[in-house]
Amino acid sequence: MRKFPIALTVAGTDPTGGAGVLADSKAFHSRGVYGMAAVTSLTAQNTRGVQDVYNIPAEFLERQLHSIFSDEVPHAMKSGMIATVEMMEVIMETVEKYDIPYVIDPVMIATSGDALIEERSIEFLRDSLLPVAMNVTPNIHEAEKITGQEIRGEADVRKAAKIFLKELGLQSVIIKGGHLDGDAVDYLFTGDDEVAVGESRIDTKHTHGTGCTFSAVITAELAKGKTMEESFRTAKKYITSAIKNSPGIGKGNGPVNHFSFKGE
Repeated sequence: MRKFPIALTVAGTDPTGGAGVLADSKAFHSRGVYGMAAVTSLTAQNTRGVQDVYNIPAEFLERQLHSIFSDEVPHAMKSGMIATVEMMEVIMETVEKYDIPYVIDPVMIATSGDALIEERSIEFLRDSLLPVAMNVTPNIHEAEKITGQEIRGEADVRKAAKIFLKELGLQSVIIKGGHLDGDAVDYLFTGDDEVAVGESRIDTKHTHGTGCTFSAVITAELAKGKTMEESFRTAKKYITSAIKNSPGIGKGNGPVNHFSFKGE
């Protein structure tokens, strides 16, 4: 019997299910991929914001990852909220040891505006963790924070991508343009190649967990053996459908619909 493709998420929790490991698991399963999860942080949050955060000790994260990889090595993995340098070091060692496709969603600020990562961790993320990843999926604000460059249009996106690829040593980067004017255009850069995929902007506040979900779909597709471009295109269609068909849960910025996309 052929094994299920397996994807692992290493991220925080959201008890209301819109973001973090719960959102990633929904995305994995909706794409026909078996999901695993190692938790980095426990949050008290909902669609209105983050009320409290408890970061798991790095030693316990290491034990979680050892439990997973000593039993079954996933076909691809992603990380989301990694608040401390010590946790990043554990993840980096795991990726280097097992050499599987690794996608970073550089979670820094929640949709509500709450900070989710220590300032000193950003430097380690940029200089040490990003270079071991296959892909990173920053939005405009995250790309600005990592590169130190202001991004106001396509030309700035390309300049930032060059920093990710040439200076930080990434194989590929997807810069999400949802915070720019006009249509919602996302950009994939791999070496000297560029792919831009746009969709009409959706007028909604219900975008909680979009970054988690988008990167999780990419990871799921990579676990199936898809190329980065194929994974990117599927994720873009998936997240557009998920936002458009938001279930309207909660009193604030609601989650997206992980079960609306019916494409291949």
